[in-house]
Amino acid sequence: MKIIIIGGVAAGAKTAAKTKRMLPDAEVHIYTKDNYVSYSACGMPYYIAGDFKDWEQLIVRSVREFEKSGIQIHTRMLVTKILPDEKNIMVKNLDTEDVRFIQYDKLVIATGAEAFKPDFANINSEKIHYLRTLDDGISLKKGMLEAKHITIVGGGYIAVELIEGFVKNKKQVTLIERSPFVLSMLDEDISALVQNYILENSDGLVKIINNDTVNKIADTEQYLDILTDKGYQFQTDMIVIASGVKPAVNLAVDAGILLGKTGAIKVNSRMETSIKDIYACGDCVEKIHMVSNTPVWVPLGSTANKEGRVCAINVSGGVEDFEGIMGSAVLRYRDLNISRTGLTEKEALKLGYDTVAVIITKRDKAGYMPEVKNITLKLVADKRSHRILGAQAIGCGDADKRINTVSVGLLRGITVEELIDVDLTYSPPFSTSIDILISAAQILKSKIS
Repeated sequence: MKIIIIGGVAAGAKTAAKTKRMLPDAEVHIYTKDNYVSYSACGMPYYIAGDFKDWEQLIVRSVREFEKSGIQIHTRMLVTKILPDEKNIMVKNLDTEDVRFIQYDKLVIATGAEAFKPDFANINSEKIHYLRTLDDGISLKKGMLEAKHITIVGGGYIAVELIEGFVKNKKQVTLIERSPFVLSMLDEDISALVQNYILENSDGLVKIINNDTVNKIADTEQYLDILTDKGYQFQTDMIVIASGVKPAVNLAVDAGILLGKTGAIKVNSRMETSIKDIYACGDCVEKIHMVSNTPVWVPLGSTANKEGRVCAINVSGGVEDFEGIMGSAVLRYRDLNISRTGLTEKEALKLGYDTVAVIITKRDKAGYMPEVKNITLKLVADKRSHRILGAQAIGCGDADKRINTVSVGLLRGITVEELIDVDLTYSPPFSTSIDILISAAQILKSKIS
């Protein structure tokens, strides 16, 4: 059996490794247009920041290691077409421009996501950077070290992580975000707190321009001149486009594979597409949200690895289901931990839930412990069913620990009353005697009543 995987980062590499373990006699090939496979894209902001010096530490498994296990890696090879009727792919060698057809028995699409490129970014300038591939990360770090002022377009997870690194390297930063606050995937009452913390803890190096977008960029030999829609004009040494990503689905569309409502590839729980013997996994596919039972597109490395494993089992003849996600995520800005799971209040309202929510700030440990910090938690529930819908937490304390606890509860449809009864551990170095989660649930119960 010949199994071809298009894409070799999180989902593709995981699929290849597990498939080869399950089917040691199968031919397993990875085709990628990149120079590298199996690397930690999520670690690139920390390499750029200087938390570690050698970018090779981001490589999870080298080409040589893959080939020693019998997996054939084809880098700098762009798959330009899938021909399902003939069970062939068309591949272009990016170094020689040669084109050839490759036969497969089973095909896995793991093309991931691609950076959203605004109209103004079409200018050909080495001063404009993205952060999707390892080559992007290496190039961006080199540009950062040479720059004095950096502009970030967009205010999502990557943007916030990059600000931390740029400030650590004493760079002046201007961030332009079309939303009222950074991290628009959180509720505004939480994202406003995050933005205020960034501004107050950036050593005076960060400026954030909200409710605005870039209108025009002029490239000079020395700098880039930026003009925003609202007329704000300034000069910068380099720009990082972090205004979002979209699923890389052109190959799938061209092959006649169905997309879902979100614009990502539609797959069933076994990662099968609408065409027999073609599977898909990772950031290019649509997921099911396990709280709302609706299709969503949430590109995260943790999810891509899980899907790669499930995909490999089914490609190899086994049976495994991927049930869905809850949008759980965590990031940091300096000492501030930021985490979420489930639905935000605005997402729940959009889906038609009758929501009730509470925001509470409390210490993460006993007040007399020297390492005590505050956490601000937002808990969202459905007023009719009392079911917990989601949570967001920020703070210099263990915010993510609380979110992980809620995430487990969401998996089984936990209610406000059931959360109150959860038997959480207690010791002064780890929590208060009544944890912030229990306090928030108690307040929610009162609000519902």
